[in-house]
Amino acid sequence: MKAMNEMSVSFLSVSSNESFARAVVAAFASQLDPTIDQLADLKTAVSEAVTNAIVHGYRETLGTVYITAKLYESGKISVKIRDKGVGIEDIEKAMEPLFTTGGEERAGLGFAVMQSFCDKVSVRSTPGKGTAVTLQKNLLRRVRSHD
Repeated sequence: MKAMNEMSVSFLSVSSNESFARAVVAAFASQLDPTIDQLADLKTAVSEAVTNAIVHGYRETLGTVYITAKLYESGKISVKIRDKGVGIEDIEKAMEPLFTTGGEERAGLGFAVMQSFCDKVSVRSTPGKGTAVTLQKNLLRRVRSHD
């Protein structure tokens, strides 16, 4: 299926850019005229993926987070959040609720949150090379009344 529109953005892996990532993806997704709840779900999932890249992918170092997003005529959005950080040794284990490599202050619910707010979440990772998380969500258009 060919995308009807796409965008890409990259930024430094500093936590203050997490809100920027949420906003830019939401602004791009708004072309599909989603509901407020759909946008909130998407923003939350993007937030979790970006936070994972910053906290776990780059740990104590500075790197770049890459986001690409595509919109489809069907009303679907696909958002890929990618880093070139440490990667994930065991993706299946990392996706288990409550599993974390981030210490006591981390709940280990990032992937569970992403899955609960999206229709599909896929993760690809190579240890030492980085991780790519792809979020897919159907943003069915609301019917507009013309008075």
